[in-house]
Amino acid sequence: MSHLQTSEQAVLQLARKHPLLRARDLAREGLPTIALTRLVSAGKLERVGRGIYSLPNQAVSENRSLAEVAIRVPRGVICLVSALRVHDIGTQAPHEIWLAIPHRMLSPRLDKPALRVIRMSGPSLTEGIDRLKVDGVEVSVFNAAKTIADCFKFRNKIGLDVALEALRDGWQRRKVTMDDLWRYAAVDRVANVMRPYLETIAAS
Repeated sequence: MSHLQTSEQAVLQLARKHPLLRARDLAREGLPTIALTRLVSAGKLERVGRGIYSLPNQAVSENRSLAEVAIRVPRGVICLVSALRVHDIGTQAPHEIWLAIPHRMLSPRLDKPALRVIRMSGPSLTEGIDRLKVDGVEVSVFNAAKTIADCFKFRNKIGLDVALEALRDGWQRRKVTMDDLWRYAAVDRVANVMRPYLETIAAS
């Protein structure tokens, strides 16, 4: 077996460990990236995004697109409607990935999946982040209470009805505590906006 064939076998083994494989994963193991091109040509790997590869016919998780975004935009945090979906709150089914990025960062250009970029800064961007593993990739997602507060902060973008549904559903299904809701309402500076709704659900 040639050195290149040996490298290709090693790359395929790596692809079994990393459902979404990147060129830098090979570099870390000292493997030549040319092996990726050869394996794609041979039909042993698929190119699923720019610089992202996976084994053909591999079982894909529901949140695969979130993992692809996390690879391409590592400073981004899954937010708003997409985060509601992750936490199984409400009935929204977004057609694009809602992603929070720092104010001064250039908007990422992805051919797919489609992105809806929201700009945040300070504690609004850094507080209340969960880190999930999706297809071997660490994905940053705002937690349930922070996401609900964000829905009120960005109600002009998603609609107050979506924010109210998220609050009611998250509370009824015990995905959030009142303390956490108040905490992130303060972080997002929407405590006055949320107060009447929080007092209503607390009294119910």
